This record gives sequence, structure tokens and C-alpha cells, in this order.
Amino acid sequence: MNYKELTKKLVKDCRQRGADKAEVYLQNSRNLSISVRNGDIETIEEADSIGIGFRVIVDNRLGFSHCNDFSDKSLQDTIQRAIDFAKLTTSDENNILPSQEGYTEIEGLFDPEIGNITMDKKINMALELEKMAMKDERITDSSGARYGDSDTEVFLANSNGLSKSYKSRACYLGVGVVAHKDDQRSSGSEYSSRRFFADLDSLDNIAETAARRAWEMLDPKSIPTQRASVIFDDRVSSRLIGGIIAALNGLRVLQGASFLGNSMNEKFASDLITIIDDGTRAKGLASAPFDGEGVPTAKRTLVENGVVKNFYYNTYAASRAGIESTGNASRGGYTSLPGIGTHNIMVPAGSYTPEQIIESTDKGLLVNSLTGSGLSTTTGDFSGGAEGFWIENGKIQYPVRGLTIAGNAEQVLKGIDMLGDDLDMHRTRITPTLRVKEMQIGGV
Repeated sequence: MNYKELTKKLVKDCRQRGADKAEVYLQNSRNLSISVRNGDIETIEEADSIGIGFRVIVDNRLGFSHCNDFSDKSLQDTIQRAIDFAKLTTSDENNILPSQEGYTEIEGLFDPEIGNITMDKKINMALELEKMAMKDERITDSSGARYGDSDTEVFLANSNGLSKSYKSRACYLGVGVVAHKDDQRSSGSEYSSRRFFADLDSLDNIAETAARRAWEMLDPKSIPTQRASVIFDDRVSSRLIGGIIAALNGLRVLQGASFLGNSMNEKFASDLITIIDDGTRAKGLASAPFDGEGVPTAKRTLVENGVVKNFYYNTYAASRAGIESTGNASRGGYTSLPGIGTHNIMVPAGSYTPEQIIESTDKGLLVNSLTGSGLSTTTGDFSGGAEGFWIENGKIQYPVRGLTIAGNAEQVLKGIDMLGDDLDMHRTRITPTLRVKEMQIGGV
């Protein structure tokens, strides 16, 4: 079936049934998931999914419906249901559809080789990964190893003349293990996600990292409540940066639910913090030629040297703000309306290695795991549970658990005084190790 022509035809059908404006979003996907544990295959799941979502506007009223049955009767019934829903909703002049033409060319979204890898090889990779992670004598149990890959095709058409499509692939490989000592139990995991199979991290590196993360947290000690430096490693610094990103959501700003709502072109964080949203990165896991509404993606600086430069919007929020969409409509698939989201986020690297940041810290906490709320999007204040390692005289002394860390926006965001050079370019949120000069650390 020619899905591109089908979506264009269905837009016309929506108009003929009374929609003033219409959008048809078709998604065709395949997902493979392999799970092994203790040397045995637990599950192999392969599922195909295809469906269409209809977004219609009638007298500025929005209606939405979806189906996965492509018979003509089902499609026409679904269109009518969307139109009927629209007549029940409130009129809003900002219910519009985009008309931006264009298509951002992006390299490396689809790996043709993944389809040529045999099932046996994928299973054996997961089995071997688990076996390698269990080699360390400090590791006593496995939480399992997993391999997965997915294909996705998207076709989008609307009544403003847009007709676009793209396809993408991705794969991942990961393992979790447990270390025991006396009555202690500590878990660790690692995974690798890539667009191309050949780019997956080596089994050795994945296994070694998962095992180390498990055993290095054994024999934790307690520390008293105090104020000290806090270092966020490159895995958890994204939680801190994530709060900033959420506060730059254009709809949150319009709703008065962002602590950065009145901060355009104003300094709110350390000079070291620049945040870039890039939907165009080659092989990026969050890259796409257009967003969930068909608006071309772009590379955009949200924060520059601690100063707010841009908020990000989908078409609806942009209309409310009196501007054009920034290409940040997110989509959970054909069953959902567009939301607002970022693509590949990056905080450019600083000047220090993580080791140099530790060596420069007289007393402080190196955080490798966070729980709880994190950075509040409404106040900018930070709070959460933490575990990691205690530092004294520039050296790691011992692991610590059961701590809380907190600070207000001024202390935390402007208090970032060192930035690492350790960027993992394969993540969707690429953030380096960073240090906050001083925060409240709650211990015993």
C-alpha cells in the first residue's frame, strides 16, 4: 500500500466530511525485544504496529481520533468520530495546522544492516554480555541482559499542503547485575543505544561498567548533615539540566508555570551553562527531518552562557505566543495529539576532566544516582535523594547512600563553577560532569 498517497487521500476525505482543516498522521513500526537471564532465554517478543491518527478542526474546535484498521469503513468512521468530537469542544483560534514546507536532511537515521543480523546472533550477544558481566567474582546475581531494535516509518499530510515521510532504525544492548557482601546488596547496569548496529559499544565495556557500578557501592558509610560541594557525574547532571529544559517549554511559560518565564535575555545561571537543542544531529537518537506536526527540525541555542535565548514551541503554543513553531512538536505515536518536547539536548563541554574536578574539591559529594523531584520547573529550587562517593582533599574516600541534597535556584544554577569535558555523544541528553560550589547535604 502506498501510505503517502493514502494520507493525502484521507486529508481530502476529512475535508469532504466537514473539517475546515485536517491532519493525518500514519505510523508503521516494528519492535524486537530479547531478554535473557542466568544463561537462558526469558522472552523474545517481536511486534508490528500500524495506525492512523486524525486531527481535525471545525470552526476552530479541535477533534482527534485514531484507528489501526485500514478498511475503508473503519477509516471513514474514525474520521467522522474526530469531527463529531470537534463539535463538542471549545472554540480556540489557536487551533491551527502548520504550513512550513521543507525537509531537514539528516544522515544516519536508518541502518540497513540491522535487518541482516540473524536472530541467533542477537540472542548470543545478550547471552555473552551477561556471561561477561558475571565473570567478576564480586558479582553474584544477574538482573538479565537485553537486546532490542526497532524500525519506524512516519507519514504525515495536512490540509495546508504538507506531505512528508521518513523512516528510522535504532538498536540497544544492556545488562544488569547484583553484587552481594554479607547482608549488603548493590545493583549496577549499563546499556548502549545507537542508530547503527556497528556503533554499539563493545560487550567488554558494557559488562565491565555494569559490574563496577554494582560492587563499587558496597560498604557505604554515613556522613553528617553539612554544606559542601556537590559534583553531578555525567549521567545525573542531565537531571539538573532537565529541570531547566522543562522550564523553557513555551506552553509552560504561557501558563505561568516556569521560573524562567520572565527571563528572556536575562542571566539565571552560571556562565558555563549553554544548552543546545538539535534535531538535526547525524545518527542522533532524537533526530528527525520534521517534528510531530511536519515542521522542519533545526539546531537552536536555548541558553547561552547562562542567559535565556529561546523558548521552544509546537504550533498551538507558538500561535498563542504570536510566533511560529520552533519545530518542537512531540508525538507519542498515532494514538496521541502533538505535545511539546526537545530533540537532542547538549551542554557543550567544559575545560576539566572529571578527575580534575574531583582533585579540585576539598570536601564534597560525587553524585552518581538521584531520586525524587530534582529541579523544580516553577521555582528553580533543587531537592532530591542522592548516593555516590564522599570526597576529601581531592580524593574519593568511600561510597555513601541515603543522602538528600538541596539548594535554591540562585545557589545551584549560578553556583556551577566547574564543567567537565566528558560528553557521551550517543545520548539524547548530552551533559558533562559539573560541580555546584556549595549545597546543603542531608546526612545523619
